[in-house]
Amino acid sequence: MTDFSALRRMMVDTQIRPSDVTKYPIIEAMLAVPRETFVPDAQTEVAYADQNVPLGAQRVVPEPRTLAKMLDALDVCEDELVLDVGCGLGYSTAVVARLAQMVIGVEEDEQLASEAQDLLSESNADNAIVHEGTLAAGAAEHGPYDVILIQGGIEVLPAEILAQLKDGGRIAALFMDGALGEVKIGYKSDDRVSWRFEFNAGAPVLPGFAKAPEFAL
Repeated sequence: MTDFSALRRMMVDTQIRPSDVTKYPIIEAMLAVPRETFVPDAQTEVAYADQNVPLGAQRVVPEPRTLAKMLDALDVCEDELVLDVGCGLGYSTAVVARLAQMVIGVEEDEQLASEAQDLLSESNADNAIVHEGTLAAGAAEHGPYDVILIQGGIEVLPAEILAQLKDGGRIAALFMDGALGEVKIGYKSDDRVSWRFEFNAGAPVLPGFAKAPEFAL
């Protein structure tokens, strides 16, 4: 039988700490949340690998390093409200729930959303809920948010998402350009967002976050 607790410790020791993520609340959260519970049954054996875990339909659970470094850069506080876009089966939402006052996961796949809510409830993440709806629309009824993070690649960021970020808030997004991606942190001030590069990563572009096709005559 696989010792997932040992794999979780190994993930933190070989993927998270060497990536300069040293904030204790993040380390503690990633040691506590059973990642194998929040991936499809067929993927449990690779839940702790240094790679994106497929969810199906070009969706993934981003590699542990990507989530950890995003959270490190965002510096989520225990009194903050967080929007987690593209939460899949809820892994990122469960981790963020240990850092924030409240987290709203957004998932547009009905099956994933239902399973994610059940898994979060079973893991006693009482400060986390899953909003079923279009990813690119966010969850305005629960906002505005202190922090927004997006679990997948984007080419464009919908204005509707940015509108849900509080003035003074932060947003993390993985901007994809072909096979190359850059995680950037945006800081909102006076309804404008300034972006800062953090690190390289990669993930499929989420539905609703792709550039419109260009038509040539």
